[in-house]
Order: sequence, then structure tokens, then C-alpha cells
Amino acid sequence: MSKLLDAGAIIAEGEALTGIADPEPKLRVNLEALVASLNRDGRFDTAGFATTRASLLRVVKDRLDAHKWLRDFPEIGEEVIADPVFLCGLPRSGTTYFQYLFDNDRRFRLIRTWEAIMPFPPPGHDPASVATRKAMERQINEQLSSKVEGFDALHLIDEDGPQECHLFLEHGFGAAGFFNLYDCPEYFDFLMDGLDFEPVYRVHKRMLQLLQWKCPQPRWALKYPNHVIAMEPIRKVYPDARFVMTHRDPAQTLASICKMTFSLRSAREAGPVDAQRVGQQMFHFIRRHIDRIMQFCTGPDAAACFHVDYYRLAADPTAMLDEIHAGIGTDTPDDVRASIAAWRAVNPQGKRGENHYSLAQYGLDEDEVRAAFADYIAHFAIPSEAEGVRT
Repeated sequence: MSKLLDAGAIIAEGEALTGIADPEPKLRVNLEALVASLNRDGRFDTAGFATTRASLLRVVKDRLDAHKWLRDFPEIGEEVIADPVFLCGLPRSGTTYFQYLFDNDRRFRLIRTWEAIMPFPPPGHDPASVATRKAMERQINEQLSSKVEGFDALHLIDEDGPQECHLFLEHGFGAAGFFNLYDCPEYFDFLMDGLDFEPVYRVHKRMLQLLQWKCPQPRWALKYPNHVIAMEPIRKVYPDARFVMTHRDPAQTLASICKMTFSLRSAREAGPVDAQRVGQQMFHFIRRHIDRIMQFCTGPDAAACFHVDYYRLAADPTAMLDEIHAGIGTDTPDDVRASIAAWRAVNPQGKRGENHYSLAQYGLDEDEVRAAFADYIAHFAIPSEAEGVRT
């Protein structure tokens, strides 16, 4: 890459655009780590470099704009985010499907896709702007579909559908998903070994407060598979947080995250993406996620997490939700059952196309992968994909 990204210049430009000095200098080290990794391993052509820099600038600007709203309306900072439920699990373990089930429960509030991309003005303050923002998000999705092969089958997304927390974690430059978008291995290791997640989740909370302001306040359900790497810091920011974690054959999830990462990077990098490099990186990615899961789920706060068998969930989500709701201290009203059943009827598996992949495509052996993840498989009694589907 001939040009180099400059963290200081990106922050300075964000400050100039918003007219506010960055009040969170501790977050700068996260951006510096990401930029250093992208400068080292990123393979961008001119357009790719410009797009990447614009993306980083956008999240700096959004974070600073949030501070402007709190400056002008300090009551936003008094908004209480009560009893949030974090929907998580290994990436590609069914968390998006799970998210849509929660979205059909009137008692929960989920981040909308258009809110994540265009959070300002807060929707409760300017409801008239919502229709325009939804239309803009629809155009963005159409552009992604044209750039990323099999995009609709890779990731269920609608402009007014529920969205995950990735973009709000980008604001603090603490999103594990950066490693799926970009070849940035040093950044991912920094994220796991050196990054302080507590300030990142304080940025996340601020965004929820902005979205909740002047709106009804049902319980938040917050989906991001990678929440599993930060459950202890999340509990510091949200002391009453509960986690609902899906479990699926990690060999299957690894193959799927390889496919997604390969596809996302292919839309961003100059030249062909090395599939075997993706395979080795995502093996490391999943192993580090498993380590954090095992650490939390055998630790003192393990009771804060309710565990879900993906195969039972896929076979009979309504019955599984009875157990999940009980685990997070609520029930399952009849109208919620009916809403979920109606959504399933019009969204059968494979509706948006088939998503084909295998470990071998990425230089990985299934038996070796399953042996490497044996601790996780045994602890949660996870069947192979074939056994889970069959039973």
C-alpha cells in the first residue's frame, strides 16, 4: 500500500468536522493499533484506501457528534439502560437468527440497521428523519449486495431490521469484527491482550442512551457474537447485564466465518485473498473466542449467562424460548409465541439463498479442528453439525 493511514490526522479531521475536541484520548491508542496493523498488512488499491479511511473517519465523527448531543442535552446521560440482554456466541453460531426471534418480542428493543449507520439525530428527537434514513440504508445494502458475493445468504440484514452492536463498538475502535473486514492480525492480538474494553462499552452505552432518549423504554436485547470476548468488562458498564449464548459445532462456525471473512475482504482488498491465510487467522480467531468463553463460564459470574443449544433452537424456537425467557427472568406471552411463529412461516431456512463452504477450502482439517476445540465441545456437550441436525 503506497499511502499510509494516520490515526492522528483522522482524529484531527473528525474534530474539525464536528467542532469538538476529542474528550476520550484513551481511545486513540485503539485506533493507532488498528491503523498500524492496516498499514502493515492491508492491501488496498486507491479506492480501497479511500474507502477505509472514510470509514474510520465516519466512526470518529459519530463518536464526537454523540458528545455534542450530550453537551446540548445533558439529560441524555441520565438515561438508564436497565437489565440489558446480550445475545452472543461464537461467530456464525446462529446469533443472527436468534436476534430476529427477539425482535419479534414486543418487550425488547433492538438496534435498527438504519440507527447503527445513521444514529443522528436521535430518533426520539427527530422522528421525521427516520423515513429518509431508512431509504439511505436500503441503498447502502443494495451496494453491498453488488460487491459481496452471496451477501444476502451470508448475513441476514434489512434496513429496518435488527442490527448488531459492531458499529457502536467501532466508535471505540474495539470491534473484533475489524479482523473479518481487514487483514489486521496484530490489531486482533492487541484487542485480545492489550485493549481496555471498559471505555469501549461506555461509548456503546452512550449510543443506547441517545437512541432511547424520548422513546419508549423496553428492555434492550443487544446482539454481537463477539460480546463473548468482553463479558467481564460489559458487567462493569452494565452491572445487571445478562448473556444468552448460542452453542453450535465450532468446526461448522469456523468454516462459516472463514467464508464470510474471505468474502468481506475480497470486496475490500486489492488482488486475490489468500484462502489459507484466512483459514489460519480464523482458526486463531475462534480459539481466542473459546478461551474467553471458557474463562467467563467457569468463573464467578457464570450464572449471568444462559446457554442455548443451537440445534434445539433451530428445530423448535418457541419451546426453546420458554427456557431462555425463564433464564433471564421473564415469561413467554401468547402473542409473542404467535409473532415468532408468523415470522418463521415467512422466513424459512434458505429463503435468501444457500451459503456453501467447507473447512478444506481454507486449508483446515475437520478432525484436527474438532480436536483443537475439544475442551469447549466437551464442556457444553456440543454435537457435530451432522449429529445436531439429525437429532
